[in-house]
Amino acid sequence: MRNLWLIFAQAATVAVGALFVVTTLKPEWLGRSASGPQVIELRQATSPSVLPGRATSYNDAVRKAVPAVVNIFTSKEIKSPRHPFLDDPLFRHFFGDRLEEEPQRATSLGSGVIVSSKGYILTNHHVVEAADEIEVALVDGKKLKARAVGSDPETDIAVLQVEGGSVPAITFGDADSLRVGDVVLAIGNPFGVGQTVTMGIVSALGRSQLGINTFENFIQTDAAINPGNSGGALIDTAGNLVGINTAIYSRSGGSLGIGFAIPASSAKQIMEQIIATGSVTRGWIGVEAQEITPEIAESFRLSSVNGVLIAGVLRGGPAEKAGLKPGDVLVAIEGRAVKDPNSMLNLVAALVPGKPASIRLKRDNKDVEVQVAVGKRPTQQRRKR
Repeated sequence: MRNLWLIFAQAATVAVGALFVVTTLKPEWLGRSASGPQVIELRQATSPSVLPGRATSYNDAVRKAVPAVVNIFTSKEIKSPRHPFLDDPLFRHFFGDRLEEEPQRATSLGSGVIVSSKGYILTNHHVVEAADEIEVALVDGKKLKARAVGSDPETDIAVLQVEGGSVPAITFGDADSLRVGDVVLAIGNPFGVGQTVTMGIVSALGRSQLGINTFENFIQTDAAINPGNSGGALIDTAGNLVGINTAIYSRSGGSLGIGFAIPASSAKQIMEQIIATGSVTRGWIGVEAQEITPEIAESFRLSSVNGVLIAGVLRGGPAEKAGLKPGDVLVAIEGRAVKDPNSMLNLVAALVPGKPASIRLKRDNKDVEVQVAVGKRPTQQRRKR
């Protein structure tokens, strides 16, 4: 009996030892996970990540668009203050006209885009503002005199025209189908170094309330835009025009990767009005709007923050004649919802002067429908940059 017990004890000791070894070194044999940090299985690509059909060069797009992008050179006469002695007859008797100062001229540069074989060029208003001489240089070095057809300071769009034979024109793309992340190329003449192409993506769409223009609906891009690029082309990867480069956000004067372009569709509509009439006509009702914050909604006991608060009504203006009052909440214009003061401005501007427009209000939390005889928006001075 004693021998059997000894054999059992030895067998149990060996079994416990084997179990310890297996548990420590090969726990999966027992269907259990090892203690300690767990290993998460990840899927790793076996080859570099390359999107199907991704372009390795945008040369075709650039070659298609570049001939239609021009450099713009402007100049204007600067009149210095006249010295009072020059009007003194005795002084002029002795010195004659020798001290008359020669008029000085200030020059500046920018970019533009030929959009029609008839020689029409889109650029920025601030590029040609107050210029009395405008010259454009094509990519082949040919220089042509240009005249200003008209401009719209409130969107910073100007239209020029050159004469002298056929000129290459760019193809318009569908700016309304742009998506954040789409690749775009900026073409212009930064710092006067010559025509330059930079690449980036669409960083954001519908940027507004930046204080750049009165009417804002910018494409934001990180394609490098620098001084001199203004008025140049923003194109897609097919070489089609999707925007007019307009402004940059910068503390140093150079590109920080935040540039803004006017959508080509908006620029085209403005250009067509300028060519047809020489100016842009917009609707106007004579109100000052304010965004409705939760605090304002609570103060005015409003049930929601939808619409805009009418903070002021111009005396004798279309809105006052229609019965609008400060404190009213403007909810919709011609059936289109008003989201903020910027959207209200755009909706009113799109109205046809001289025609009535339907406006829905909330007054004392009750719906009110009024008809406003739309006026013509007064000409506004462009904001200083």
